[in-house]
Amino acid sequence: MLKALIVEDEPLARDELAYLLKRSKEVEIIGEADSIKSSMNFIQSYEVDVIFLDIQLADESGLELAHKLQNLSHPPAVVFATDFDEYALHAFELQAVDYILKPFDESRIQKTIEKITKMYLKNTKTNTRTNAPLLRQDKLAIAVDERILLLNFEEIIYLFTQEGKTTVVTDKMTYQLNETLINLERKLQNTSFIRVHRSYIVNVNKINEIQPWFNSTYNLMMYDGEKVPVSRTYTKELKQLFDL
Repeated sequence: MLKALIVEDEPLARDELAYLLKRSKEVEIIGEADSIKSSMNFIQSYEVDVIFLDIQLADESGLELAHKLQNLSHPPAVVFATDFDEYALHAFELQAVDYILKPFDESRIQKTIEKITKMYLKNTKTNTRTNAPLLRQDKLAIAVDERILLLNFEEIIYLFTQEGKTTVVTDKMTYQLNETLINLERKLQNTSFIRVHRSYIVNVNKINEIQPWFNSTYNLMMYDGEKVPVSRTYTKELKQLFDL
């Protein structure tokens, strides 16, 4: 599945594009950004296969971001998704894979996805991406108020979901996200985070005390003084982790 970053400063256009890409079942939206700076921060932290990039970004130009990407050792593919058709020639001079116009057409986007997929299959066979940068294991990217924030793992205490919203609790701040806990769990694989309940993921380095509870369950006293439940489903993993 292609890992995509959408760079678009108009929320409605961004949501529409994300919806159409997800419908293809071939693209995973791993991030969204609305500026050159936030885009570069994300790309330098995560492996991105393709960027869907608008040309007009507030007071910036998506063409400038495309120029910057060419300086990377393994740049992602770029698809311009914009209102303006007059920049097509310049876009392809910047080695853009495709150029799609708003309003977005689902069949047109599907053709773009097929084109990129074929390109990556070909590259895989020739091992051209064997040295692509891996996911950095020290930061979590979250989308907050049209920004992408990079949180150090060590500052995150726990994450939980309630009434369809996911909350990330850190040493200093609490962030409420639209992203699912399952998706965040995927990003946190092979780190110091473990799921202890269907609604909670905790940083094991932020557990101060493990309190036995009824029916072979536990409560975790966290660094911030809050109590997190451990359900029976995850008790075995917790006991193995701490050799209880």
